[in-house]
Amino acid sequence: MATMQEIREEAMQDSPQSPEAKLGMRVEDLWDVQEPQLSPTEKLNACFESIPVSAFPPAPSDQVIEIKSNASLAEAVQILAHHKILSAPVVDVDAPEDASWMDRYIGIVEFAGIVVWILQQSEPPSPRSPSSATAFAAAANGLTSPFEVGCLGPEAAATTSGNFFEALTSSEFYKSTEVRDIAGSFRWAPFLALQTSNSFLTMLLLLSKYKMKSIPVVDLGEGTIDNIVTQSAVIHMLAECAGLQWFESWGTKNLSELGLPLMTAEHIVKVYEDEPVLQAFKLMRKNRIGGLPVIENGGNKAVGNISLRDIQFLLTAPEIYHDYRSITAKNFLTAVRRYLENHKEVFPMMSGLITCKKDCTIKELILKLDTEKIHRVYVVDGKENLEGVITLRDIISRLVHEPRGYFGDFFDGVLPLPPNSRV
Repeated sequence: MATMQEIREEAMQDSPQSPEAKLGMRVEDLWDVQEPQLSPTEKLNACFESIPVSAFPPAPSDQVIEIKSNASLAEAVQILAHHKILSAPVVDVDAPEDASWMDRYIGIVEFAGIVVWILQQSEPPSPRSPSSATAFAAAANGLTSPFEVGCLGPEAAATTSGNFFEALTSSEFYKSTEVRDIAGSFRWAPFLALQTSNSFLTMLLLLSKYKMKSIPVVDLGEGTIDNIVTQSAVIHMLAECAGLQWFESWGTKNLSELGLPLMTAEHIVKVYEDEPVLQAFKLMRKNRIGGLPVIENGGNKAVGNISLRDIQFLLTAPEIYHDYRSITAKNFLTAVRRYLENHKEVFPMMSGLITCKKDCTIKELILKLDTEKIHRVYVVDGKENLEGVITLRDIISRLVHEPRGYFGDFFDGVLPLPPNSRV
């Protein structure tokens, strides 16, 4: 009779193996030799600690992108949108040729950071903020003087008409402000990279507990970025490992067994469909989250999802809102979906709201996230009322745990992050 190992190997041989599946087999080999008294999580920690991050499959070449520090915000937005990525390392154009990789890269610019800038510049005139009237006028008239930093409230955002972003994105200020000009504060992430010899466990912990969305992997010999690992890429790797013993021992558990969702109904940050879409982005910034549900008026059912990546449609296609007096969350969803349909583009928003029930297994959830290429799934009850939300980071955080004192002096040399950091 064939052993379980032989059956598994035969099954893997019958189908083409992706790089991620081969990596899963490497974890499987390590899993089989772990001490039997270890818990599944302890076994996985040991397996991932034994694999260098250099083993992770390389990202598509068109996603390993650098943005020059003297690029304008308009150029940065176009680059990120064109390559369908959420962030990119910023290379210092003034660095000497013999600079080390730590001196060559000065940060990670994210859509999230540009959102912060946009929100700060987008406050229309308000009696409580008279200086913002001058700021808005400067944007609309293409002046190059800096805007005042204001606090965007829902009452101010409500007056933002559909042509506001047309005026903003055509302004000289938006076109001339350079990426390095918005450095500092909470507007972007520090350049924290892994070396190819660092472990998988380090990578997974940075992507989950330490809330990084992507991590550059640096080749010290070349002094250049060798790979960029994202939360989405890790979820894809897990999806490709379905059927392997180590994955099934964990993946067949349902959400409640793994303590998910971490964010339950009473803590979900949400926006109602008739609220301004800028309020949605303001809430994401304030609560340091990547997306939120759009809720039907007078109920607790979600009619859509808005994520930070969707801000690009305010910046790259502002003409689609031209006829709206106010860009509400509902109008935003409608306009973007129509735009994507007209351009026959595939984008996560086109999938609509993705939901699951509490009895869903983590395996089912991973396969759904990977298939739909989304970053969050909403947990609903039998009547489709919201009960929670689960993100990619939540899933990775349930795969491994951080041993006491694990990072040691790993973060030495990285500037302390301010309280409002989005990393």
